[in-house]
Amino acid sequence: MVSDARVGVVRRLQLWTIARLRRSRFLPIGIPDKVADEHRLGQAFSHTILLYFATAQDSLYQLRPWYPALTALDADHRVIAVFKDSRTAAVVRAESGLDCVTLARYGQLDEILGKSDVKLALYVNHDPINFECLRFTSLVHIYLGHGDSDKGVSISNQVKAYDFCFLAGQGALERTADNVMLYDAAARSVLIGQPQLDGATSYVQRPDPAGRKTVLYAPTWEGSQPSVSYGSLETHGLPLVRALRGHYRVIYRPHPLSGVISGSYAAADAAIRDDAERVDLAVPMEQSFADADLLICDVSAVSLNWLPSGKPFLVTTPRARFPKSRLMDVIPQLGANDDAAVVVAKHLETDPSAETRRGLIDYYLGEPTPGVATQRFIEACTNAIEIRDKHWSAKKATGAQGP
Repeated sequence: MVSDARVGVVRRLQLWTIARLRRSRFLPIGIPDKVADEHRLGQAFSHTILLYFATAQDSLYQLRPWYPALTALDADHRVIAVFKDSRTAAVVRAESGLDCVTLARYGQLDEILGKSDVKLALYVNHDPINFECLRFTSLVHIYLGHGDSDKGVSISNQVKAYDFCFLAGQGALERTADNVMLYDAAARSVLIGQPQLDGATSYVQRPDPAGRKTVLYAPTWEGSQPSVSYGSLETHGLPLVRALRGHYRVIYRPHPLSGVISGSYAAADAAIRDDAERVDLAVPMEQSFADADLLICDVSAVSLNWLPSGKPFLVTTPRARFPKSRLMDVIPQLGANDDAAVVVAKHLETDPSAETRRGLIDYYLGEPTPGVATQRFIEACTNAIEIRDKHWSAKKATGAQGP
């Protein structure tokens, strides 16, 4: 039999190797390194609100649009952002100025929250790891999401895990109420608009030097399951870009997760990057929008974010079945075998859905005036804090406090 001492040596060697790998430059950015901020361990948070982002750096596209709103919220109620990946925390700290801390293990969060008076926890995705924070009954848990869309994942049963969901508009509320069983969407939802769009008007169009109209192709990724496989790279992709190139300035804006599931999808993405005239990787989404005269996208949040621009757009016909919606009832679809150049020319010239689209802005996004959604977001958080304090005081009075 192997001695206990030898087992102990082997285990210590394994842990040392894992720790070195986590701190090395070789760990993929899609895997949280769990390198904790040792100097913060055991120290109480002095913040009122916690943002929990347990996913890794390749998912930062979900959080970045919230920076301005979170910064504004931080001015009224101090916000701390909690991560499991130190590299992600470092990027967010530099980009947003928020107080960021990396906690490697659930026990570290448990110890700190036990000493703190944090009242709200905010989440921008449905990652299962969120449940490490959702366990704490001293917090009000609020789902923000990272954009509204007609994707099937927008009506996830996971909304039941949160005390409140902050939604963009009536469209999101009706979508949730119609599709999530045994859930009081009206009682658990707060309509705030989309704070992520408040800064969009500050970007000015940069026209094509050659005088051509600009088409933005911004597909989504392949999706993690067949039922939400709305991505068009393999069905439309390269032929679409080549059909438009020359007639128009074509901007390709790939989704950050394109190709993480499917090798063939990754190959299609790479081929378009090699062929496209301009690829917007580091350019803000708002600048891509400002530079374009027409958008081609998939069933995704991009379509709703584009609505306030008032400019025409087309949605690719997906392979997966998508939920019926007001948007998809009126927005022209682009089939894989359609002549993209002819379809684009028609909609640039006549824009037949323009008037109907204008009527959808309030339904999907609420009041689009810059700054309004951010103020509603802050007010909604303040109201949630008041609800929490009232409820927590009642629990303390009866001695029924939880973790």
